[in-house]
Amino acid sequence: MQLLYNNKVVIFDRTDFGASNLSLPAGKCRYNDEALGVDCTAHSILYDILSNTYRPLMVQTDVWCSSGAVDSNGTLIQTGGYHAGDHKIRVFSPCYDDDVNCDWTELPQNLTVQRWYSSDHLLPDGRVIIVGGRRAFSYEFFPKSFNNNDNDVFDLPFLKETTDPKEENNLYPFLYVLPDGNLYIFANRRSIILDYVNNKVVKEFPVIPGEKRSYPATGSSVMLPLRLNSPKNLTVEVMICGGAWGGAYIEAMEGVFWPASSTCGRMRITDPDPKWVMEDMPLGRVMPDMLLLPTGDVIILNGAGNGTAGWENAVDPVLNPVLYKTNEPDHDKRFIVLNPSTIPRMYHSSATLLPDGRILVGGSNPHVRYNFTGVKYPTELSLEAFSPPYLATQYAHLSPIIMAVEGQILSYGQKFSITFNLGYPGEELMVSMIAPSFTTHSFGMNQRLLFLDILEIERVSVFGYNVTVFAPPSKNIAPPGYYMVFVVHQGVPSHSFWVRMQ
Repeated sequence: MQLLYNNKVVIFDRTDFGASNLSLPAGKCRYNDEALGVDCTAHSILYDILSNTYRPLMVQTDVWCSSGAVDSNGTLIQTGGYHAGDHKIRVFSPCYDDDVNCDWTELPQNLTVQRWYSSDHLLPDGRVIIVGGRRAFSYEFFPKSFNNNDNDVFDLPFLKETTDPKEENNLYPFLYVLPDGNLYIFANRRSIILDYVNNKVVKEFPVIPGEKRSYPATGSSVMLPLRLNSPKNLTVEVMICGGAWGGAYIEAMEGVFWPASSTCGRMRITDPDPKWVMEDMPLGRVMPDMLLLPTGDVIILNGAGNGTAGWENAVDPVLNPVLYKTNEPDHDKRFIVLNPSTIPRMYHSSATLLPDGRILVGGSNPHVRYNFTGVKYPTELSLEAFSPPYLATQYAHLSPIIMAVEGQILSYGQKFSITFNLGYPGEELMVSMIAPSFTTHSFGMNQRLLFLDILEIERVSVFGYNVTVFAPPSKNIAPPGYYMVFVVHQGVPSHSFWVRMQ
């Protein structure tokens, strides 16, 4: 899934399981399919949040277990996949109408090596870095590097070092661009800082205690919010939750499902001597999704209580989302178990934050084929929306209503004001800015939350207010592109407003 700035979500799945239940528009078919001679069905959709409708899209090659990032223009850059798709680069640009020509485009340019189970991140210079993948212990860029070498691929021995025999446990590495412009990379139980400009590892961190955290021992991760009231002394903290013990994948293949990890680790990577601080979740999870909420808290949802990622490799779906209160000083009060879904969301499920503060959740296909009956956990085609506690009716009067934002295109460090209405003002007010994630396999790539520095708040009418804030100071802190801006009042966010940093 990827939310775009026109409030539509691109969703897609593999192409080589045969026909889907959704037809492409008349005259559109694929003739290069591995499963069918001719395939005139859709394996991607564009979901319109506001109208709750969708239309079919057409991908040319297999996008199974691929990766992606939205570039500075708001175009989804989607990379790799399976078999005929493993070297491919595809793009999807936002559009505001139902023009059938608004669809996926597969570029003639290819990736240098196959990328299957890799991770992507938008960089401060506007390129996308593509890291790792199965049997791909390297990284590359799109567009290619600036030194005119058309086949730039850079070895990263760290990825080979973190591969476990028979299990791997280092796929879909967690990536974060840091305020100094370098890249934090986590795989298996280890993490480093990579200077990708000079192809040099500049720091290695302590090993996280406990279980493995990367696919197929799949945990999840976020970089906790960056608070920009003192950008020269930013604290950068990474959080990783869930996973599975080494050997769990092999055992699951034999029908033995070990309990999933119930631990989370937080590490301030900007500390002089960084260390993991471990906490216990109320519910163990493998294959969780972790998403940053506009309040700065974290929602943890989806996944299973036993086993690992992979076909038929997990049991006991965890139906209750958990809210993690990031800044709660009492460790015993940080995790709050929330109301459950009734739908198991296991392997190949996904989730993303929506502009109104809800979480869109969809999918689950833990089988070799699409099995809708006769199995313990059927293939799931539904979408549902989860409303965090801040959307409860009793808090509606606390929610700001954004009326206007001064300038939708922002320069770095620029002052700008947000006009909003508020019926019952309190003292606690924050402005958060979120880059939406490309979510697959329990990791929200490019997810990023910034709390903007507030200059002043003034009352302009009975219910009207202006808050003046500073845009992020640099491309390292906020890579160029589109962000959702929320006004958060006493822990209750507004509907967001899209801005573009450039």
